[in-house]
Amino acid sequence: MKPVLALVGRPNVGKSTLFNRLTKSRDAIVADFAGLTRDRHYGNGKQGKHEYIVIDTGGFEPDATTGIFKEMAKQTRQAVAEADVVIFVVDARAGVSAQDHDIANYLRRLGKTCLLVANKAEGMLEGSQLVEFYELGLGEVMPVSAAHGQGIRQLVDQALASLNMPDDNAEESDQPGVIKLAVAGRPNVGKSTLINVWLGEERLVAFDLPGTTRDAISVPFERNGQRYELIDTAGLRRRGQVFEAIEKFSVVKTLQAIESAHVVLLLIDATQGVTDQDAHIAGYILENGRAVVLAVNKWDAVDDYQRELVKRSIETRLPFLKFANMHLISAQKRQGLGPLWGSISQAYKAANCKMSTPVLTRLLLEAVQFQSPKRAGMFRPKLRYAHQGGMNPPVIVIHGNSLEHVTEAYKRFLEGRFRKEFDLVGTPLRIELKTSVNPFVDTAA
Repeated sequence: MKPVLALVGRPNVGKSTLFNRLTKSRDAIVADFAGLTRDRHYGNGKQGKHEYIVIDTGGFEPDATTGIFKEMAKQTRQAVAEADVVIFVVDARAGVSAQDHDIANYLRRLGKTCLLVANKAEGMLEGSQLVEFYELGLGEVMPVSAAHGQGIRQLVDQALASLNMPDDNAEESDQPGVIKLAVAGRPNVGKSTLINVWLGEERLVAFDLPGTTRDAISVPFERNGQRYELIDTAGLRRRGQVFEAIEKFSVVKTLQAIESAHVVLLLIDATQGVTDQDAHIAGYILENGRAVVLAVNKWDAVDDYQRELVKRSIETRLPFLKFANMHLISAQKRQGLGPLWGSISQAYKAANCKMSTPVLTRLLLEAVQFQSPKRAGMFRPKLRYAHQGGMNPPVIVIHGNSLEHVTEAYKRFLEGRFRKEFDLVGTPLRIELKTSVNPFVDTAA
């Protein structure tokens, strides 16, 4: 799984700027005043072949007891608990503050891997200007400039090198014939209960309290000769970490489980309908190209009116999952669970479907003959042939001329034709357009 790096520090030391630099994005809002970031913010980064997750946090006041600063501190403590490496960011130009000492004392007590990073160190010598930061007792000080990109590569290299993480999961993930099934959803939706019913034993703690599960639990399972690896995703509480309130759920563990799974079973609570959290998880499943099956749990606990509201909320808030099968179940009463396995198997096969080039090209030409793409000015896109570009999720590459003018509506039309022919139920389908380059375009007449 991807290692997790958490950025921690007092306000206005450049954590969000460093976050944007590490993720090569502009996802975090940056401005020259303190207290802009308040919630935890997650992003993906990559350096060479190594991928990682970065968590941006708000200004940290470990001893805050009231108001927004207390809530920000709770968010930061959760980020630190989820992290494999904590990057403590200080301001090289402002020097050491009393708040830096408070944060350093907190991090030292945790015993986590921690890197001390002096930001805004552009044009500064490493000697005299940075020597005062050694009094924080966190070892070597790494000078960087997030705004100018100086020292960022060395920072990532040192963070990843400090982990020495065993690659135990690689062998499990590559086992032939094993389907990795992640059960995802909001807290208290019934994920652990469902897995316990499948296993026929109380393998996971199930309790009517959000956040009962604290980590991503992997359990081997076999059904009708097919081997599975069931992954229960939920909130995380590291040993020695006790927070003032039950955490909603661990974003990191859920994202990592989704990324490593072959199929994701997305559970929705019928008593609450589709929430923003459900939509975010569904969006991440789609973004990662995972095969997905949708299940509405606690169906027995709602009346006909509520059932109709749930169905409408799924149609309006999760329209991008129309390709997925939906099941109405009750894990506690073991109702509607049998058909789930058929959809899981169908989604897995669809995600790994092999499509021949002649069939794809025939379907493409028939689709163009049935409905041509919309003309753009003097040009009409010409779609010539198609071939498969990948699996899990399936990727179809279409070649032709002026394909940059193909509309999203026409791509959805093509997707529907391909899905119907190959029975691609339960998996995202990606269509890539590649325009042929005219080798004589720059040749003088």
